[in-house]
Amino acid sequence: MVLLLALVLPVALSGTAAADGGKSARTWTVQVGSESSDQAIQGMSFLPKNIYINAGDKVTWEANAAEIHTVTFLAEGQTIESTQPFDPFSPLYISAQGGTSYDGHSYYNSGVMSNVSNSGFAEVSSYTLKFPDTGDFTYYCLVHGAAQKGTVHVRAKGTDYPYTQEQYNNRVERAERAIIRDGYQLWSDARDQADNHTVIAGADDGVAMVMRFIEPKVVIHVGEKVSFVNNGMGEPHTITFGTEPANPFPPLGDPTNYTGGQLNSGILPPGVTFTVTFNKAGVYDYICALHDYFGMAGKVVVKD
Repeated sequence: MVLLLALVLPVALSGTAAADGGKSARTWTVQVGSESSDQAIQGMSFLPKNIYINAGDKVTWEANAAEIHTVTFLAEGQTIESTQPFDPFSPLYISAQGGTSYDGHSYYNSGVMSNVSNSGFAEVSSYTLKFPDTGDFTYYCLVHGAAQKGTVHVRAKGTDYPYTQEQYNNRVERAERAIIRDGYQLWSDARDQADNHTVIAGADDGVAMVMRFIEPKVVIHVGEKVSFVNNGMGEPHTITFGTEPANPFPPLGDPTNYTGGQLNSGILPPGVTFTVTFNKAGVYDYICALHDYFGMAGKVVVKD
């Protein structure tokens, strides 16, 4: 964690800071999220977390992960806590809000961003804002709340830039590698908590998210139970058997007597366990209805 913060937070670079006097407006790039090559590990960061620009410059945020995120500047007096939990049915959360030039105090939102087209939302791969006024402007991801935020530091026009885009990019690459290492360590730690009767429904620690069921295939006998545990810090999941419902948020079916067909936990927030008693032999596939599109699926084999 310390290493990651050191990579993400801006610190003085050795040598002369890059500068051209800031004579012309520029467009800067920030990555939204990060992921491993198999999408199992997802990052909960804007990279770079802090970016220093001049008045009149633009910032373009680019979707860099299958996990959904937003880039959201809250209205003056609004708190990130007041926006939680994320509402996937509200246009204020999932659609673009505000104009293309940030006024420093109103609500601006990118809409849901992802680098895949099957996330269940309209694909938004990039979002650009112009910053005409000086100030330090913090923004959030509405999906992940206070755990994922960044700041655009806008100085007066003509101020020397402390970093080039290339220098930011180099730091971002190092931060991405640190996030993925963090995620694989998180995955390894979670395996110690799983067995044939306990499935860990993902894991997250505010830096990385494991988008897999840990102990994804379990073998039990008729009449036995399996507990699906979300022990993360902020990421919700579902446990969904059978046909995926159009709305995965409400619970569906009876987990105390499951013999096949549709069964849905509804949203399983961190700290919650969903226990299913299997009363018929068979092979039962299940998914997280929020994250199945990049591989979050499992199987329960029930023997006589």
